[in-house]
Amino acid sequence: MKSSVLATPRPTRQAAPGADPAKVAFRNLSFSYPGRQALSGVTLDVPERRVTAIIGPSGCGKSTLIKSINRIAEIGTDVKVEGSVTLDGEDLYAPGMDLVDLRRRVGMLFQKPNPFPKTIFDNVAFGPRIHGVTGSGELEQVVETSLRQAALWDEAKDRLGTSALELSGGQQQRLCLARVLAVDPEVILMDEPCSALDPISTARIEELIEELRERYTVVIVTHNMQQAARVSDRTAFLLSGQLVEVDDTEKIFTTPADRRTEDYITGRFG
Repeated sequence: MKSSVLATPRPTRQAAPGADPAKVAFRNLSFSYPGRQALSGVTLDVPERRVTAIIGPSGCGKSTLIKSINRIAEIGTDVKVEGSVTLDGEDLYAPGMDLVDLRRRVGMLFQKPNPFPKTIFDNVAFGPRIHGVTGSGELEQVVETSLRQAALWDEAKDRLGTSALELSGGQQQRLCLARVLAVDPEVILMDEPCSALDPISTARIEELIEELRERYTVVIVTHNMQQAARVSDRTAFLLSGQLVEVDDTEKIFTTPADRRTEDYITGRFG
């Protein structure tokens, strides 16, 4: 079968030498909220230092899938989890799991920017302080490095003491990314990170994803098929809580194996 390509998919990227091919592994994962099953029997590998896009219609379980990695899906509600999610082979649902450390290792960028009502400096320094970084010189270095990685340093360096809420929406999202980077994560989750941004800000976030993939494992949920094709190395298609297909992005967007995948990416449903 041959699908219409909505955007030119990025060339398949080879995994970095020595990289673990499965940084995160889902094995027969089923995830239920009270009265609703969000995921059913999902088995999926997330390669290290590559960008994996999760696509599918609203309500198919995309956000639950990535939130099961840092376990924020269970905050404020009772959930039932069957199967396993591992990070470097470690069972993330094992008794005694240190959730504070897990959420340092697995950072997350949300759909809407959510800066704290603090200064720009204090937003970025928040995580390092929690994890024991207290020296002013060390904090200043972490803040500068993180803002540079998030392409915000030049715009923010002269206003570090001003409220983060004074930044534009795109700047706030990059600040939130800097806040994630400041605690030296291994995995970065992005849940529709550009849906509230203008095209220029979206392009900046996509450029940053291109740079981040050299050092971090990135998982991005997106409804934007063109964005998935542009930024990701692998794409997984979910439907009704089940994994329909996962493959290199180029193959998913040109010759998907399942007709349902082709129907979705060409806009026949969803």
